Amino acid sequence: MIGLAGPLGSGKTTFARAFIRARLGREGEEVPSPTFTLVQLYEHAAGAIWHFDLYRLDAPEDAWELGIEDAFSDAISLVEWPEKLGAIMPADRLEVHLAHGDAPETRCVTVVACGPRARALLGKLERAR
Repeated sequence: MIGLAGPLGSGKTTFARAFIRARLGREGEEVPSPTFTLVQLYEHAAGAIWHFDLYRLDAPEDAWELGIEDAFSDAISLVEWPEKLGAIMPADRLEVHLAHGDAPETRCVTVVACGPRARALLGKLERAR
């Protein structure tokens, strides 16, 4: 699970779109925002990607109706507004915190690994840089 946190307009959906297109290997792939549907599912031979936008979620338990347990069990899950999950938030996750930079087109990004699998993944990413 990759949680995408930050204020409105900080780039959460833009990050998710770029991630999904890169993972699917299809640069021109249409990746609509799940603002109104709350979830979009992308099937791929290497595994599914679930993209959640929980901005309009009223209560954490409402996430069960979106199939979030399936997404967490065997897929990549990109979750915008992950703080809306409350206690449902997986203990093992990556958190990507986005904030507006000094100039309008810049962003500050902080990645936090929570749990052993997330720490191992972040270590691989850092070594690959």
